[in-house]
Amino acid sequence: MLFNKNKKSPKKIVQKNEVLESDEFYQKGVATVRGLIAPSALEIKADHLQIGGVLSTTIFVVAYPRFLNDNWFSPIINIDFPMDVSMFIHPADTRDVLKNLKKSSAHIHSQIHIEAEGGKVSDPMLETAVENIETLRISLQQGTERFFRFGLYITIYSSDEKILHKNKNEIEAILEAQLIYTKPAVLRMEQGLASSIPLGTDKLDTGNNLNTAPLSTTFPFVSSDLSSNEGILYGINRHNNSLILFDRFNMENANMVVFAKSGGGKSYFVKLEILRSMMLGVNIIIIDPENEYKHLCQTVGGTYIHISLGSNAHLNPFELPKIPKDERPVDVFRNTIASLIGLLHIMLGSVTPEEDTILERGIRESYSVRDINESSNFGSIPHAGYPTMMDLYEVLRSMDGGDSLAKRLSKYTEGIFGGFLNNPTNVEVDNQMIVFNIRDLEDELRPIAMYMVLQFIWNEMRTNITRRIVAVDEAWVMMQNDDAAAFMFGIAKRCRKYYTGLTTITQDVSDFMSSRYGKPIVTNSSLQLLLRQSPASVDVIAETFFLTDHEKFLLLESNVGEGVLFAGPKHAAIKVIASYSEDQIITSDPRQLEEIEKAKEELDAE
Repeated sequence: MLFNKNKKSPKKIVQKNEVLESDEFYQKGVATVRGLIAPSALEIKADHLQIGGVLSTTIFVVAYPRFLNDNWFSPIINIDFPMDVSMFIHPADTRDVLKNLKKSSAHIHSQIHIEAEGGKVSDPMLETAVENIETLRISLQQGTERFFRFGLYITIYSSDEKILHKNKNEIEAILEAQLIYTKPAVLRMEQGLASSIPLGTDKLDTGNNLNTAPLSTTFPFVSSDLSSNEGILYGINRHNNSLILFDRFNMENANMVVFAKSGGGKSYFVKLEILRSMMLGVNIIIIDPENEYKHLCQTVGGTYIHISLGSNAHLNPFELPKIPKDERPVDVFRNTIASLIGLLHIMLGSVTPEEDTILERGIRESYSVRDINESSNFGSIPHAGYPTMMDLYEVLRSMDGGDSLAKRLSKYTEGIFGGFLNNPTNVEVDNQMIVFNIRDLEDELRPIAMYMVLQFIWNEMRTNITRRIVAVDEAWVMMQNDDAAAFMFGIAKRCRKYYTGLTTITQDVSDFMSSRYGKPIVTNSSLQLLLRQSPASVDVIAETFFLTDHEKFLLLESNVGEGVLFAGPKHAAIKVIASYSEDQIITSDPRQLEEIEKAKEELDAE
């Protein structure tokens, strides 16, 4: 009798089947990546899908205009709600395209010939079609163009059906404004979702024929990147949520202009930049016309100089700086005289050329009275050793033709404004932050004070070359006078040489730009920040900075601390963000400041 040794007993077969069933049952319970990322349920409807708790709808482009502008897709890419965009580019065989174009050309020529024989006027649309076909045929034959079938699908997501359709309509409106028409993927929403998610499968298979030139305009990565490996954080790029991080001293120059309407966040931004720059060792000098920087200055241990008619702080405009190594004493002396003449123009009003000559002689004689000339060692002269306005007043009284000038100058020496700029300098600037507050000065004296402070800062810049930011708030006050505006423009042009960046801040754009030095100061600034604008001034801003319609609209609709930053050739929509601690230091909100003062009083009481 023969036995088959390979034959398994029924018992072993049953055991094997049980093991297989157990393993299959176990595998069903094992979590997979696909199972983890899959939605709990999927409901397919005619015009949208429900994926778990999220709704989605897909639209696709069906028609393009004859011409497509560069960057036309940017408004869609930068729109602020969740969506997926897919682009499918299918290359076409050039030989097949040329054959079809040849047939189309022959058909259109035949149509034109038939209409001409019938005595009809030539159809411009047919002639344009022939011209387009011939141009494309030449480009394809020369190899300068290729032909593609291009599918563009957009899937929008939302948890609310009304918001979903609202967002879809917004996208359609943006595209239709550019003569680009879309359709919803009705009854094909499942294929639309599959085509939009990153699987690389064109399930919708709905495209348009485009050659290389118009296809290149759909390039989606159009937002500017303003991030570097050094510098400070300025804010968040609203285009792509990246960080705007750079060092302004690495630009062509470190100058900046900041334009915003009242309450737009300009002082908040400048204080935030100052606070963060100080962490990198940058020195700060501020002209503060509204007492906005006092809290910041006190917090960081800076020097706060209050300038008013009754103040004990004095700046003598006749004081000469120490001689920089690369400059001659004669040049420093003459530059100081020129600055003094500019200051006197603001103080005295209109001055004739003859009076200009008398003023120059009077200034030179005032220095001579104190034994100071072009060859003196300016660094060794004490503060009290320089002439004052009273010395100039006495000299002008004794000069032929100077009596009228002396009388006009008397109100700054003996009159109501006496003592304001008629004393030796007693201000020291050996601190990382210096704030000059001019809030309590009369409106008539503000341009004079800002000019004097800027001259003092200019002397300090030339004497001690270090990384420094000079911030001039409410700069439009100086722009109202040509001499003051010219002096500030001179600093803007030359401060790069002294490792300094001038920050010009203003809310009155019209007054600033109406000065002949307004636009030159803007063009000499590598950084320009435009925050929220009023409808009355946005046209001036748009004309000055060559803004697009989208950027113009953005400035009108921005919230506080939002706007457009220009850094050299790059533009970015910025949102200024501060930490809680920074916000407590730099805020200008009276309610917050009141709460901070109360907290300080409670701590002091304890």
